[in-house]
Amino acid sequence: MWEGPKMVEVERQRHRLPVRRLIAASIGNAIEWYDWTIYATFSIYFATAIFPSGNAELALLNTFATYALAFFFRPLGGYLLGRFADLRGRKPAMILTIVLMAGGSTAIALLPTYELVGWLAPVLLLLARIAQGLSLGGEVSNASAYLAEIAPPARRGRYSSFFYISTGTAVLVASLIGFTLARTMSKAQLESFGWRIPFLVGGLLGLLGLWLRRSLEETEQFEQNKVKAERLHRPLLTTLREHPKAVGRLVGFTMLSTLCYYTFFSALTPFAVKNRGVDAVDVFLALSIATVLFIALQYPMGALSDRFGRKPQLLVWSAATAVLVVPLSSLLKPGLTGPLVVFCVGLGLYTMMTSIAPAAMSELFPTELRGLGIGAWYNLTVALFGGTAPLVIAWLAGRGLSDVYFYYVAAGATIAFLVILTLPETKGSELR
Repeated sequence: MWEGPKMVEVERQRHRLPVRRLIAASIGNAIEWYDWTIYATFSIYFATAIFPSGNAELALLNTFATYALAFFFRPLGGYLLGRFADLRGRKPAMILTIVLMAGGSTAIALLPTYELVGWLAPVLLLLARIAQGLSLGGEVSNASAYLAEIAPPARRGRYSSFFYISTGTAVLVASLIGFTLARTMSKAQLESFGWRIPFLVGGLLGLLGLWLRRSLEETEQFEQNKVKAERLHRPLLTTLREHPKAVGRLVGFTMLSTLCYYTFFSALTPFAVKNRGVDAVDVFLALSIATVLFIALQYPMGALSDRFGRKPQLLVWSAATAVLVVPLSSLLKPGLTGPLVVFCVGLGLYTMMTSIAPAAMSELFPTELRGLGIGAWYNLTVALFGGTAPLVIAWLAGRGLSDVYFYYVAAGATIAFLVILTLPETKGSELR
């Protein structure tokens, strides 16, 4: 008569979440997104320090152009580091990416100004951003593959949710730092030295990430399939020739995912301050509150996908974004209420995607191609649509066409919805 309770206890033990391992796997992506977020949000303060200060608008555009250009090194990083992970292992690849990112962040914190060294300042900024672009190109794909490969099939959504729990936490830290600095420093102080502080914090977070990752174990799926990976010739061409639907689907939903990320976490912050007259303190506070909601919803959304499926969740996310993004943009006005509604609704919907992103991407490709397949095509899409988002919104706003950007996001959401309709349901399935 004790067999039933014993079986329940065995099942509970079998599925106990390896929290430390999940955090270690996710922390690299968290640190990298922290660095990319503070670059976008603090750009309005350091643009005229690194570029000529005579034309503030041109300096900001050059800062965003550097941001966008670095994104185009992400596909190269995704290809090289993704292939490295498929051949040598997820763990060494994830250690390499975190070193590159933390080094880039520290370098930006210590950059000399344009006034001191002239055009060497923006050149050094670009080199640091290139290192971070290469790093992030490999981190997303390899950490996603790692989380998916260590997860039991019936709990892959839950495991995947840790990817953006850590990411959201890091972005929250970035927002709180922004809020604190905006509240305690004058604009002159932020432009002089305050903008360097969050980049120094990024370097320290990198050391923490290295310490956590030192003890990670390699995945069984990699060990069982590394010989297959070694036998592959022209692996990038193989993804197109043998898995064209997977590539198309990845590009389709990644396009909207990256537009959502850069709209709500990066582009809207300087846009609201400069173009809608919202106080910087209110923007950072609204984003911080919404980010707490974003973090809190990750695990429940991952669990929902394990129960009801990935496809219905992704369909609701893309459809709601297509319908609501333009009306939401009209609420960006001075005061806390409007920005708070915009960020909470936008990021609340976005959790339906982020909570299952590693699972959704990893379920598209076989193990011997997983790192490279995600790395190359995910990062190419992010470079095209995410890297240019702040530049596009700043350029349109300068011409009095800021609302056009939100129609652009709505169009991307419509395309993503049509692509997601073609996805097979994969909840509970074994990885290939």
